[in-house]
Amino acid sequence: MWGKSYKENCTIPRSELRYLRVLHKTLDGATNEGELVCNAKIAATLLEIFKKLSVVGYPIEKIRLIDDYDADDEKSMSDKNSSCFNFRFISHTTTVSKHGEGLAVDINPRYNPYYKTVNGKPNAEPFNGAAYLDRTKDFPYKIDRNDLSYKLFTEAGFEWGGDWQGVKDWQHFEMSK
Repeated sequence: MWGKSYKENCTIPRSELRYLRVLHKTLDGATNEGELVCNAKIAATLLEIFKKLSVVGYPIEKIRLIDDYDADDEKSMSDKNSSCFNFRFISHTTTVSKHGEGLAVDINPRYNPYYKTVNGKPNAEPFNGAAYLDRTKDFPYKIDRNDLSYKLFTEAGFEWGGDWQGVKDWQHFEMSK
């Protein structure tokens, strides 16, 4: 983590972070073990949510440490990796993002991209998630209000980025507390 997700200017003490190992199912039903780092405040809740998702076979492509991608969000998301802690600031601000606090989780990001309009044109992050901006289509891994991950995360008190006005972040669940 040092120099990658836990950068030199990190404002959250490592003692407030927890390393989790979770089981998850792939679309073909294989069981994989995933790793993520989160804030201690949500660790038990995340373990409970991921256990429920795994038991019912909810598909998640990958859950690897963002450090495997040198803490590069675009690389991680493009590779369909679900993740949590990565110390960073919200673009063009000095405000630490919820990921920088370990209080946000992204699930199946390629299929549930972050969307905003840039210079009047649609912009998807990750870039290879642009094909999944049309949320009227049905496709595997899609998160919407009928999705089990949406239900479990929001019932546990997380806010969903798909409910945001202006920008949409369909992969993103964050705890405000």
